[in-house]
Amino acid sequence: MADTSKRGFASMDEDKQREIASKGGQAAHEKGTAHEFTSEEAREAGHKGGEAVSQDREHMAEIGREGGKSSYSGSRNEDDDANSEEKSTRGGTPEQHAEAGRKSHKNKKK
Repeated sequence: MADTSKRGFASMDEDKQREIASKGGQAAHEKGTAHEFTSEEAREAGHKGGEAVSQDREHMAEIGREGGKSSYSGSRNEDDDANSEEKSTRGGTPEQHAEAGRKSHKNKKK
């Protein structure tokens, strides 16, 4: 059988794929055949995507850790420090966020 590993759209680098796909999208809009999402369709698609990604518990725990870090690292300025006796954890530590993500009802297997 012939080696086809270096052929086709999937073998191109991402920038080239993006360029070609963009041209196709532009052409579809000019032709009037492109699908335009209604706000309801977009909401439904976002909901499905959120459900899919939330099934990955480790990914959600990482999001919780990163969110916890950014919620209090660098978000305060010098005036805040001068006016505050004690720094707030602003809703919990990264570890608490990760633990909450692990315990969330959204992460239970159906």
